[in-house]
Amino acid sequence: MKILVDGYNLLHASGVFGEVRGAGGFESSRRALLDALARLLGEARNHTTVVFDAADAPPGLPDRHRHDGIEVRFARSHPNADALIEEIIEKHDAPGSLTVVSADNRVIAAARRRRATAASSGEWFAALRDAARRADDAPDSKPRPPASDHEVERWLREFGF
Repeated sequence: MKILVDGYNLLHASGVFGEVRGAGGFESSRRALLDALARLLGEARNHTTVVFDAADAPPGLPDRHRHDGIEVRFARSHPNADALIEEIIEKHDAPGSLTVVSADNRVIAAARRRRATAASSGEWFAALRDAARRADDAPDSKPRPPASDHEVERWLREFGF
């Protein structure tokens, strides 16, 4: 894993919401966010973990699963997603290569303590979306393959993440 995302934090910062309101709305919005991330991250999605609080986790869904290459975790055995994210950061064997996406001060502090890159959810998502738009607007009319891990890391550095 190279990218660790605070799921609901990014969901609210990104403005990506599912079409279902009321019952099932959280599940629909989670799915919409994960679909958007998978599309925008390209191959980097295979090195991305998104953590959600467990309170609104779908019943019967395991604590962790994959969604189009993205590892999805629910903080069922933790008080909240922040606690699980902090644990993942603490146990990561190469935190200097890790980008932590959250706007939560507690999560940002945990990332910085281990010298991981801390990225604000809204800014990170906007930069990712803008990079994808620029790629889509490129003059060559051929469809572009998904962004490579190297490209995503370069754009993250370009935008100061």
